[in-house]
This record gives sequence, structure tokens and C-alpha cells, in this order.
Amino acid sequence: MRVMSAGDGYKYLLRTVAAGDGDRSLSTPLTRYYTEEGTPPGRWLGAGVRGLGDGRIGVGDEVSEAQLQLLVGMGRDPVTGKPLGKAYPQYKTTNERIESRIAGLEPSLGPAAKAEAVAGIEAEEAARSRRRAVAGFDFTFSVPKSASVLWAVADAGTQALIAQAHHAAVAEVVAFMESEVAATRTGATAGDGAVAQVDVAGLVATAYDHYDSRAGDPHLHTHVVVSNKVQTLLDGKWRSLDGRPLHASVVALSEMHEAIFGGCQLVCVPG
Repeated sequence: MRVMSAGDGYKYLLRTVAAGDGDRSLSTPLTRYYTEEGTPPGRWLGAGVRGLGDGRIGVGDEVSEAQLQLLVGMGRDPVTGKPLGKAYPQYKTTNERIESRIAGLEPSLGPAAKAEAVAGIEAEEAARSRRRAVAGFDFTFSVPKSASVLWAVADAGTQALIAQAHHAAVAEVVAFMESEVAATRTGATAGDGAVAQVDVAGLVATAYDHYDSRAGDPHLHTHVVVSNKVQTLLDGKWRSLDGRPLHASVVALSEMHEAIFGGCQLVCVPG
């Protein structure tokens, strides 16, 4: 799983995941598989999608670049542009933190003392990592290597069945995430306040099918990009996902996908 930051995360998403620059289907004969380029456009996924766009988008609809920019880049409804809860927090860059601390130094410091203080500030801030607002989480679900090889060389009908089994497994894993993993937190986070973990109305996600590994080998896999914005069942407000359960479940979710895919493959794909 890769954590995506607002702004930069959106650029990463367009550059490496959501190219959508081809029209190859997942049932493409081998000769065309190696001669055609590009990946298909993304599609909306997750029960939380029904809370977006005043009902004008649904699961399975194509995702546009403009919609991604609004949702992942800005934390807004991908159709109406309305804010989904609080805006992403803005954190100072390293240079901004340095400038702010230098401006707060005592004016009475002499040149040597000030130079020493500035050097100390610069060293401290350079050692700190920059905080970034979390915009989403990129999960990757892959079929086993043997299934990818079979998918690449099989006839179109068998390829379609393998892709169908893969997509069914992805959908089931996302449904499990919604019922057992996804949650948000509400309440005060400091002092004597209490924090409650509350259920959400589903995930807002986008799915992107990819065909190749970075080495160019056949490798059928899907990136599921889960937005950090979720709507609570408690009051209908949009809040941020609690990232801790997501991080803790990465391995289990991947293994779950493989198990579901394997079971569906036995039923769907002729042996």
C-alpha cells in the first residue's frame, strides 16, 4: 500500500496509475497484447460513491482526470466541486519553517551568535520530514504469476474469465474493507476529550487495471485507490479515514484477494 499526499499524490496517481491511455480490453489475443500500448480508464468503486455528485455517478462509471483532481487533489466532490468536510490541512515547507524560526530570533543577537543559531535551525529542520496531508491509499491486488502467464497466452474467452475472477475478488475485498476495516474517528483528540471510532457509509475508490510488471512481463493487477474522504453513518458528515486499520490489514487483504481469486478461478476457468 502506498499513502498518497494531497496535490503531489494526485500527480503521482496520474503519472503511474491512472494513465487511461489505451483501449485494450482484458481479453486481448497475445499478438495484440504485445503490440498495443496503454491502460484502460479507471472506474468508480465502493459503496461510498453513491454519496457523491448528487447521485450523478455510480459504481462502474468511468473516472475522468478532472474528477480525480477534485477528489484526490483538493478533497472535493468530483462532480459538484463542493468540499467533502474539512479542507486538507496545509503544512509549512522546510524553507518556510526555517524562515519562520529565524524571524523569531532575538534581535539583540550579534552576528556570530545569530549565524550559529541559524546554522542550528537549518540543521534541525533539514533532519525533520515534511508533513503532508493524506489524500488516499493505493492498494495493489495482483493475480498469481501463473495466472498472469495463462491470461497472456490464452484465447479471448479464457482471458475474459480470468479477468472476471480477478475483478470479482477485488470487489469482494473492497466490500470486506467497508464492513470490517474502514472507520473514522470523531471527538476531541487532546486534553480530557474522548475519541470514538465510528462506522462509515462505504469507501470512495477508483480502480485501474494494469497488464504489465515494471519489467514488461505479463502481470494482471489492479490498483484500488481509496480516498481518504468518507461519510459517517452517525451524522452523515464527511471525515477522514482512520489509517491505522488500513495499514494493519494490508497483508491480510492481499491474501484474501488471492484466496477468493483462486476459488473463483476453479469455478470459472476451464481446467
